[in-house]
Amino acid sequence: MTSGSYLHLTAPVTPEHEAALEDERLLAGLQMGDDQAYERLIQRFQSPVYNLAWRLLNNPSDASDVVQEVFLKVFRSVGTFRGDSALRTWIYRIAVNEAHNRRRWHFRHRRGETGIEETFEDADGRERPLLDSGQTPFDFTMNREAQLLLEEGLSAINPVFGAALLLREVEDLSYDEIAQVLDVSIGTVKSRILRGREALGRYLANRLELAPRLHLVPRTVK
Repeated sequence: MTSGSYLHLTAPVTPEHEAALEDERLLAGLQMGDDQAYERLIQRFQSPVYNLAWRLLNNPSDASDVVQEVFLKVFRSVGTFRGDSALRTWIYRIAVNEAHNRRRWHFRHRRGETGIEETFEDADGRERPLLDSGQTPFDFTMNREAQLLLEEGLSAINPVFGAALLLREVEDLSYDEIAQVLDVSIGTVKSRILRGREALGRYLANRLELAPRLHLVPRTVK
């Protein structure tokens, strides 16, 4: 055995590796019907899924309903989940789809629903690339009023863009993870994020000329 092998064996476990191992243990428990695994799953993902749904829908009641549907689908489908993606990615994919389904239901059943919905062709080849021009609405540390306005804007813009933008800027997922959640190419993810930033910027500009009054303080962008 070479010295390199010893170094490999004694290398510290990274947080990413530890998270992957925890996913494997949790998934194995779920597929064996372990009640404690189900409890750990809910403890780990209930709040993130609720927050994701709430930001997509801007409605706490709808977000709660989405959480219930998400976990029902996870419990029903976990036996056939092959682990082709991370557990979080799979759960987020279900959550985004459920939020979109609920939003479409409201659009069909509630006449006069307001919001900024932009015409959007979903085919990869039809999306026009945009240049990232300067600061985005997420380049600020905001007071509570501005944070609420931002969340309002996320739920008001085209949900196709809003979901990608939310997963990137709020959930801090990588482009690859977002592509898996949304089941699209990385190029499509980047395009949607840029177009989401543009749409959100327009929404905020139209919603208020009072950006200075919100005391937005620029932060250092990583």
